[in-house]
Amino acid sequence: MENIKILNYVNDVLKNTPDEWLKKTTHRLDIYNESLAKTEFLDHFENLFNEGNSQASALSELPTAFDYIRLGHPLSCVLEWSLAKLIGLKPSQVISFSSQSMPILAILRKNLLDNINTQIVYKNKLPNNFDADILKSIYGYNFELVKVNKISEVADFNGTSIYISQLEEFNDIELSTNIDFLICLQQSLGSIVFVNSNEAYISEIQHVRRRETIAMTPTDCVTVLNSLINKSSISEHLLNEDNKKAVLNSINKITGANTSALLGSSGLSIQYAILMGLIHDAKEMHKGKDIKIIVPPNCYGGTNDQSRRVAACIDGVEVVDLPVDSGNDMVSSIDKVLSDLAIDDAVPYIIAEIPTNPRVEVPELDKLKEVLCKKRKTKSGDLATEPVFILDQTFCPNVQFLGEGEILSEVKTISYVSGSKFPSGGLCTVGYCVANKKAESLIRKIETHLKLCDNEATGQHIEVLTKQLSSMNKRIQEAYKNTRAFVNHINETLPEAKINFVSQKLAEQGFTPSVFSLDLPTKGNSAEEKEAYKRELNYKLINMMINKIPNESKHCVSYGQLKGCYWTIPATSTQGTTKERDKDYIVRVSMSPDMDLEKHKEVFTEFVNSI
Repeated sequence: MENIKILNYVNDVLKNTPDEWLKKTTHRLDIYNESLAKTEFLDHFENLFNEGNSQASALSELPTAFDYIRLGHPLSCVLEWSLAKLIGLKPSQVISFSSQSMPILAILRKNLLDNINTQIVYKNKLPNNFDADILKSIYGYNFELVKVNKISEVADFNGTSIYISQLEEFNDIELSTNIDFLICLQQSLGSIVFVNSNEAYISEIQHVRRRETIAMTPTDCVTVLNSLINKSSISEHLLNEDNKKAVLNSINKITGANTSALLGSSGLSIQYAILMGLIHDAKEMHKGKDIKIIVPPNCYGGTNDQSRRVAACIDGVEVVDLPVDSGNDMVSSIDKVLSDLAIDDAVPYIIAEIPTNPRVEVPELDKLKEVLCKKRKTKSGDLATEPVFILDQTFCPNVQFLGEGEILSEVKTISYVSGSKFPSGGLCTVGYCVANKKAESLIRKIETHLKLCDNEATGQHIEVLTKQLSSMNKRIQEAYKNTRAFVNHINETLPEAKINFVSQKLAEQGFTPSVFSLDLPTKGNSAEEKEAYKRELNYKLINMMINKIPNESKHCVSYGQLKGCYWTIPATSTQGTTKERDKDYIVRVSMSPDMDLEKHKEVFTEFVNSI
């Protein structure tokens, strides 16, 4: 009886699902408590269930569930809650993925670090592109593969037992005591993990979902929920090849690169494939050499964290800090780091954002090209291994770095973009990468790992990009105009504030981001008092903007949305995993092409008059 009540309620929820649950990467950013993300959503959702309230108005008032579809979203929470309720688990013990492979890799990663044995038991087949040899030789994972006819055949094992099943219906779920994890493969939709024992794995599995892949997409969660309600098999979602071809052509046109682009489920999915593909290449082409991932210590937390997570798992891979802004010069830092690494002939992979985040700085590009092309010698006098430049150009995806004759055409360069920003306008999480001619041979290795991880873009991602990419460059220009006008207004009304934004000269060269950072003026008798006052002022400004313009100004770590204005403090959001000394307690603002600019100016003037 209780199960019927659950399914009937979920059916009503699907009928009344708020539009933004399906069509945006973030939900109710005005009700955002990061420390309570998901738990707060589910607590409120459980209350609605107990009240029998599935009205659209009530669902719309639920607080934010996580902070991007990568980590989770309302419909993934509803799916996980529903399955947990039906089989007697806590919602935290059910975790959905858009990937079939990544939940397996998440468990293998924890067991590698904890030195625990793993057996992967499967009934019919393993996920597509699952490659045991690569997982052992490149990722460093250790496991045994065992094929059985039914779950009762799983033998006792001194370690962790993962059972992989391809269920037609969730009525068939078996949580036998002889398995630790059940992973249900959901055709092209991804997979669902059931943590049968050892809840210590939950946060580790969720962290992989946040950093190296994404949760099952909203649309696919609805498909699975409908199959659950109707007790029917899941229908396959077919990829529209014409849409994919159109998107790849658009990316080539936008980037100026005449090489094949790759489409991933998110920016971090693409970055993970890049790192693992390059490490794979280095292990084959530069046997025995140390691999160095060179990363700005204050860059976006996902990039920083992921790089360190990769290095923690693989012998001979190490992260090297690259100071790039806040008084440091990217060109000088790269020159010094590459010169130091050349002595021991390490394999250098540089990840850098242009413009930088959050200080929005652009290096002198001619000098950058010069230091990246410089021939360096090892201590024995041989030529050192040349670097690969991994360029995150999410802030300016319209700038052509890679084409013939462009500034980075002579440097082995791979450019990638988080498509949840300007490419999709905040409508999906997709990411893409493309190489210049000099680095073209690396794309095949990157593609191998994108497929192995089952982190390719979904058909829905590609459909969104098909509609959005054609207007991207125009949206970038319109958003830049709004940003420049707002920055000028701040300079006029609060000239003592320090603004980090591109110069007019850089804008004329094509660098037209719509994000800037703001260092508010402060006061106090000591450095501590001044810092505390500034941090309090940051929140005062953000809260005033959001409260006075609730239909447009929002809390958000993202950028490039179609409408509104978004506010955050990098130290507490995008730099979440960054070392404390490298964090920026400043205000970061991102503006869109469609917003009430005059109202934002008016409220900012009101803020200035209040301090």
